Amino acid sequence: MTIKFLLVTDAWKPQVNGVVRTWEQVTGEMRSRGMETQIVHPGLFRSFSAPRYPEIKLAILPGRGVRRMIDESGFDAIHIATEGPLGMAAVRHCRRRGIPYTTSYHTRFPEYMKSYFGLPIGVTDRFLRWFHGPAKATLVPTISMRRELADRGFDDDKLVTWCRGVDTATFRPEPRTELDLPRPIFAYAGRVAVEKNLEAFLSLDLPGSKMIIGDGPARAGLEKRYPDTYFAGYRFGEELAATYAAADVFVFPSLTDTFGVVMLEANACGLPVAAFPVTGPVDVVIEGRTGALDEDLRAAALRALEVDRDGCVAHARTMTWARCADVVLENLACDQPVPMPATA
Repeated sequence: MTIKFLLVTDAWKPQVNGVVRTWEQVTGEMRSRGMETQIVHPGLFRSFSAPRYPEIKLAILPGRGVRRMIDESGFDAIHIATEGPLGMAAVRHCRRRGIPYTTSYHTRFPEYMKSYFGLPIGVTDRFLRWFHGPAKATLVPTISMRRELADRGFDDDKLVTWCRGVDTATFRPEPRTELDLPRPIFAYAGRVAVEKNLEAFLSLDLPGSKMIIGDGPARAGLEKRYPDTYFAGYRFGEELAATYAAADVFVFPSLTDTFGVVMLEANACGLPVAAFPVTGPVDVVIEGRTGALDEDLRAAALRALEVDRDGCVAHARTMTWARCADVVLENLACDQPVPMPATA
């Protein structure tokens, strides 16, 4: 019997972020195991651009459409990935109908809402407990994040630590893009937005060059303030991998990410990571083996230069998307046996 999986997510292509990348890989892994997947995403609805974040599209009044898609899908399991309009509509319908579901916690939603709109964290936390509380399980990216959510009133018995993966067939140390930049090259990849704390990186007094891979609402302002930085724009797939591999250190200055898939991608390309010792990096970076953590980001960046690139690659190869998909499948609210790999 084919298992039907329904994913509801406010983050989907053409958005470029860790949520999209994670669910692209997980649903692809599910399909490779014979599962049928259906994705409810903003592209299926009328939408508008999120305030201060035009590349993010939010569905307009999606309730009726979401209810219809859930009722007509014939799903065996439903997962609600995001706390946006689609996610809220799905939670309301599932709660009203008594439909079991699972959720995932991808971003520091309360902190972002406070940063952008001044909304108190306590208010957003109450909403998040309403959203995630009735779920059979809530997948969280790291042990540190799980502890933090439990301290904020989430039911620890329902929180499940969820790994991430990296496609090592695409992200590998060779080939490398030829970059006409002074070495060493310190690189960042991801959204170019205020919550990524990029000025903490770009303002550092470092030898060589700084490179930003990606785009976002903060790019224009940062280009004006830091004209010596090379802004490479978006890179995808093998082009992105070759650009990673061309650098010497990957600098991840964010203080608010819950994981940071880009750190694994960088490692897979032989790039050690320099970051602050905060949730996300502390669960991903192995000091001296895959990078360096320090309250002084400059010190971390310089120390990361000494890390062996081969050790970074070896570690990344243990982090697979199959393993990531396993955690999702093991925790689904599903009466049918889900397909696991032969080696599980």
